[in-house]
Amino acid sequence: MIQLKSPREIALMREAGRLVNRALEAARRLAVPGATTADLDEAVAAVFREAGATPLFLGYPCSTKGKPAFPAVICSSVNEHVVHGIPNRRPLREGDVVSVDTGCRLNGWCGDSAVTLAVGEVAPDVKKLLAVTAETLDLAVRAMGRCRLWSEVAAVMEQYVKSQGFYVIEKFVGHGIGKDMHEEPQVPNFVSKALRRNDIRLEPGVVLAVEPMVAMGTKDVRTLDDGWTVETRDRRPSAHFEHTIAMTPDGPEVLTLP
Repeated sequence: MIQLKSPREIALMREAGRLVNRALEAARRLAVPGATTADLDEAVAAVFREAGATPLFLGYPCSTKGKPAFPAVICSSVNEHVVHGIPNRRPLREGDVVSVDTGCRLNGWCGDSAVTLAVGEVAPDVKKLLAVTAETLDLAVRAMGRCRLWSEVAAVMEQYVKSQGFYVIEKFVGHGIGKDMHEEPQVPNFVSKALRRNDIRLEPGVVLAVEPMVAMGTKDVRTLDDGWTVETRDRRPSAHFEHTIAMTPDGPEVLTLP
């Protein structure tokens, strides 16, 4: 069941969302050739620590039996890695792309956001991939202002991605968010029979983490042996953008912006 948030609760989530935005900006400044994803993780951790916020990803339990909890504050997914990549000390190279996904709990309420960053100059087709994925998220925000049901928004997202020659990754979806990072409902970026049976009414108080994941060559993915890192099966690049978005009487509000 969807947990509707009051205006006061949305205001608290706005504070958490803005802090997540500041943390991602710290990571953005470091995403240059020669830096490491561990450097980005340390920068984000410092922003949360200074604000007295709790990182949501650090210590999150793994869904694969026998695998360890997530060991970092950010998920850093490079090139063909889609989501849930573990930060490491391998230097980023010119032409890489890195998805940085993070979240925190501040004063009891959560914010969650992701951005995919170009490291130096990237190939034209990769630049288009990032632009299309970012625009897919922007389209979703705008559509939430005129649509009554999430399936209508998901259709807009899916159709746009396909029109640009890319693929919507269907294995992973967005989610409700509030006092916990993952709440009901699941928020897919595509239309399915399951979504039509359990559609989401876009009414004031609904808060969703919307996160399109788009691939260059295939929607098929696999999880690596670490139990976390997800990559495209053809090992071509992917991109991932995410915002926490609240429905208000005046329409959708992106909480993970300055």
